Amino acid sequence: MRARDSLRRLGLGSMTVPQSSAKRFPDGAEFRIEVPSVESPRALAEVIAAAADFGIVVNRVSQGSGGMLLTEAELLEMSGLARATGMEVALFIGPRAGFDTGVVSRSASGGAHFAAIRGLRQVEYAVEDIVRSAEAGIRGFLVADIGLLAALVRLQRAGDLPAGIVWKMSAYSASTNASTLRVLQELGAGTVNIAADVTLTDLAEMRAHVDIPIDLYLETPDSMGGIVRGHEIADFIAVGAPLYVKMGLRNAKGAYPAGEHIAGDVIAMAREKVRRSAIALEWLNRLRPGSIQSKPGAAGLAIPVPPGTLWEIPQPTA
Repeated sequence: MRARDSLRRLGLGSMTVPQSSAKRFPDGAEFRIEVPSVESPRALAEVIAAAADFGIVVNRVSQGSGGMLLTEAELLEMSGLARATGMEVALFIGPRAGFDTGVVSRSASGGAHFAAIRGLRQVEYAVEDIVRSAEAGIRGFLVADIGLLAALVRLQRAGDLPAGIVWKMSAYSASTNASTLRVLQELGAGTVNIAADVTLTDLAEMRAHVDIPIDLYLETPDSMGGIVRGHEIADFIAVGAPLYVKMGLRNAKGAYPAGEHIAGDVIAMAREKVRRSAIALEWLNRLRPGSIQSKPGAAGLAIPVPPGTLWEIPQPTA
């Protein structure tokens, strides 16, 4: 970074960036781009079109309302769109306390419970939600309840859920230290969201203790603190690889649960997130040219498969 060198000559250089990571995705890449809150086939189509317009690759999209709020036809359409472009789709697992009858999760002190599963009856619905989406070929799912993750991995190992599914720990349960990350990796998480306000030192510690990909918001919605630091992408990739870089959107409406009543907002926000990603990549090319991003269809991506075939594929490498 030229500015850093100039400031050092004035005796104002920043502290040395923590040691770079030598770990990589299975294809040798250092990072992948994710666009979150892509809630529908129309929003996904907009992401694909915007990525082409800006000349960038979006490797993964995630959805927060839950597969349970998509029709079977919509699930099939999202699966087909992503499969055709070599992109991963990760759907939130449907039931959560914040949509349920309990009021604690929506109280001033209950935010930590918002995405928890309340009772075994809702665990049953969660598993059924996965099966329903998996029938459409979806292979990626967001989990926010540790007990649910443990049950899902056991069902997967027993053959009751497809081996090809990848479990992505949600930002609702974002990890804040390396010990928690290691526990999640040992439980069977394939990729893990960490707290968006992480420091470079925090990230370096986490990366040193786990091998699975880390997911990091470089811009967050206001409900997550409204962080805007896409310009720091180079440092975070250097320290955190293999890293999923996520661009949320500050000063934007909430999207969950999504539907036709806010479809226009969801589509507009999806396009702006792609634009924000393109800006971050310009910063990356300026400050760390040669950084390696995965190409479409890269190994380790949970790309949807044709409907009804998910039970036939082996466990992928994260």
